[in-house]
Amino acid sequence: MSGAVEIRVRGQVQGVGFRPFVWGVARRFGVSGWVRNDAEGVLIGASGGQVDAFVAAIRGEAPPLARVDAVEVVEVEGAFAGPFEIVASGGAGAETRVTPDAAVCDACLGEVMDAGDRRFGYPFANCTHCGPRFSIISGLPYDRAMTSMARFPMCEACRAEYEDPADRRFHAQPVACADCGPRVWLEPEAEGDPIAEAAARLRAGQILAVKGIGGFHLVCDALNAEAIATLRARKQRPAKPLAVMAELETIERYALMNDWGREALCDPAAPIVVLEEGEARLPSGIAPGQGMVGWMLPYTPLHHLLIRAVGGPLVMTSGNLSGEPQVIGNQEAREKLAPIVDGFVMHDRDIARRLDDSVEALTPSGRMVLRRARGQVPGTIPLPPGFEGAPQVVAYGGQMKSAICLIKNGQALLGHHLGELDEALTWDAFVEADADYAALFDHRPEVVAVDLHPEYRATKHGKARADREGLRLEEVQHHHAHLAACMAENGWPLDGGKVVGLILDGTGLGADGTLWGGEVLIGDYHGFDRFAYLKPAPLIGGDMAAREPWRNALVRLDQAGLAQEADRLFGDKPLAMARMAAERGVNAPMSSSMGRLFDAVAAVLGICPDGQSFEGEAAMRLEALARSADGGRVEIPVATVVDGALDPSAMIRDLCAERAAGAKVADLAHAFHQWVARCFADVARTAMAESGAEAVVLSGGCFQNRVLLEMLVDALAGTTVMLHEQTPANDGGLALGQAVIAAARCL
Repeated sequence: MSGAVEIRVRGQVQGVGFRPFVWGVARRFGVSGWVRNDAEGVLIGASGGQVDAFVAAIRGEAPPLARVDAVEVVEVEGAFAGPFEIVASGGAGAETRVTPDAAVCDACLGEVMDAGDRRFGYPFANCTHCGPRFSIISGLPYDRAMTSMARFPMCEACRAEYEDPADRRFHAQPVACADCGPRVWLEPEAEGDPIAEAAARLRAGQILAVKGIGGFHLVCDALNAEAIATLRARKQRPAKPLAVMAELETIERYALMNDWGREALCDPAAPIVVLEEGEARLPSGIAPGQGMVGWMLPYTPLHHLLIRAVGGPLVMTSGNLSGEPQVIGNQEAREKLAPIVDGFVMHDRDIARRLDDSVEALTPSGRMVLRRARGQVPGTIPLPPGFEGAPQVVAYGGQMKSAICLIKNGQALLGHHLGELDEALTWDAFVEADADYAALFDHRPEVVAVDLHPEYRATKHGKARADREGLRLEEVQHHHAHLAACMAENGWPLDGGKVVGLILDGTGLGADGTLWGGEVLIGDYHGFDRFAYLKPAPLIGGDMAAREPWRNALVRLDQAGLAQEADRLFGDKPLAMARMAAERGVNAPMSSSMGRLFDAVAAVLGICPDGQSFEGEAAMRLEALARSADGGRVEIPVATVVDGALDPSAMIRDLCAERAAGAKVADLAHAFHQWVARCFADVARTAMAESGAEAVVLSGGCFQNRVLLEMLVDALAGTTVMLHEQTPANDGGLALGQAVIAAARCL
């Protein structure tokens, strides 16, 4: 091409050093012109020199945190004179993507640890390749005035770096140093270096609240069993696993590691990665009965300095009261966390939005996101082929593991994990996030998508908004949304045909008005048919059935003709009253929930029969036992589908008989997982044969169970299987499925 061109670059291209990258490429090829940020991304004017090579380099090269979705080139009249320059951002608006927060890069960390560098020991060093982004931004364009760094005027040295296109800190909006930037301090106050003093207190067994990027963590020495027990007692968290932060060399001593695990840990998102225990073991109080520990690398200079000062791994769990959102403000921390902690590591950079740590696990095919949050949000997912004309959609997800999804310009933005909407403060955070995302991304929806359940708070919120603003409302069945979320993440085209969905979770309102949760669906984005399902059982006490596994065991034992065994196992419970409620259907809705079947089997095997201290505890302990088994010692025949229902009664009878004969509980847990995998794989193959579907989708919260997932993938060998990787299989991914289904209905 010859003459002048205007180049539009779309994607994750602001706050990642893209303009200085373009400036450097222009100098390399002798190109004149300019580059600037604007509401649609990055705009470039160029002429002279090797323009073709310049454009090719922009297409083929990019800074580490950039993600280029499109490079559009248009020839224009005239030419640009003089040296290539970076010009001021142009206009407001939000057509471009905001960059997620990123872990400190090696270059910045090297400066922090270099006694001869001016940023030696500075806890907030960053550059265009790392540091806070989404957690500090209040609006677009992404300039310092629109972040919580606005209150910190740069010193001359930082200003010189900020204004030098050849410097990696050019227009790094959080750029700062000890002379001009945020500072850290310890409460109660102490003389000397606050980080060194904090480390001394942690080594002495104290618990501290440490302010990070997206909120506060509760921190203690991960090798001190007494400190861990104290933290659990004060936070009233008896068994839920605690995350641990350490340097990679330490993690490799305590965890079984493979390339996927290292890749996940070292990702700029710095998620918590759930890994199997290695030969060296942490105190059992970290993750009781799990055999897995959630590890993460230090992702800010402050964390690195603290870890190195302590000299070992640290517990890093969310700084909140039980059931409430994570604390983000200094005064809020003092008021709420004081009964839990012995002190605070504070700083004075405000957190613009609350972001929990992301959580990932490893699957047979790679990484899988369990909780999408800090470092991953607000990254977007391109919509599959066929959705090019999709309208703007907002989808509000479910009641638990709440998240919001926006569709705009061919992209889906699945927002950060918010939590359980029954909690008042989480509900407030949900409402704030709804307004925040709309403003930050200039989102003006034409369609609102909600779950079919009329009592979900998110559903009520969405219906009210649609009614108030005159927007189209689309109600989406819970398990259809799970199916579509996995299809969309995997890029399944709008006209790609039907797939078979194995959707296994807790509960969601079914199309027939009952509670579903163990489903085999045949469907696409437009609709679905229910091909088969787990035989329903009453949930005695409604929500209580999810908290007390003996209730699920009772009904499954009674269905299997083992009422006497139920009496023997649970004779101290009000069985007569429970059975009467089940028989009469009094607060005992019928449900095909696979999650509740896991609870039932766990209780039969003596695992958490009386109650669970956190959601999924019984199933997670059952999974851990299955993982520890030798495998193959007990095998339970698969069940067949009768009138659409897969009946677990024979399996329950076999489990009880094997246990009475002396089989190990771990072997029985393994056998149950194999039974589920083989049964549903057989049904999936039958559904494919009858429908002509060419792929199987695995979605729903039960597929956070790595043992079950691996067994099912093995049982479906030779079949195209779609799994979750970027989005949660649990209800955290529901909003994405709702959004694409609503969009499909408009196309």
